[in-house]
Amino acid sequence: MKVGVVSDTHNNLKNCNRIVELLNEAGVDRVIHTGDITQAKTLEVFAGLNAPLWGVFGNNDIGERDSLTSAVNQFGFEFIEPPLTLLWLEKKMVVVHDPLELSMVNPGDYDVILHGHTHRQTIEYHGDQLTFNPGECAGHMAGFNAIGVLDLQELKVEILKF
Repeated sequence: MKVGVVSDTHNNLKNCNRIVELLNEAGVDRVIHTGDITQAKTLEVFAGLNAPLWGVFGNNDIGERDSLTSAVNQFGFEFIEPPLTLLWLEKKMVVVHDPLELSMVNPGDYDVILHGHTHRQTIEYHGDQLTFNPGECAGHMAGFNAIGVLDLQELKVEILKF
């Protein structure tokens, strides 16, 4: 199973359109957004995905929560306050926005930890556990934005820069 991972889109609609193109071209089965969507218009763009979308709300989503929740419901997405726990392919995953939110769970209970917030790419393996943040994707400099594709079976990631 291929899972697209995106974080901190911050309503950069140009980049969001490119993200949808890249994830659709990659043929991902599911997509996870690790927070900081910031406006419902972003979710309208993500409605163009060929895969279902899950995610968590970030610290910059607080002021737009009503419109974001309305868009989530309209497009049939699944978003909650962190932590979001998922069990796909017998892999236990936890999704948070800020890595400090991992204090709400026992990180050792999970095979995959996904987060955003820092705008810095993180790919760390501790034994059989993967911690992953694809990094910046809301920037305005071409070639410095990134999203990830997680091969959940192999626990390997591919970075897609744009």
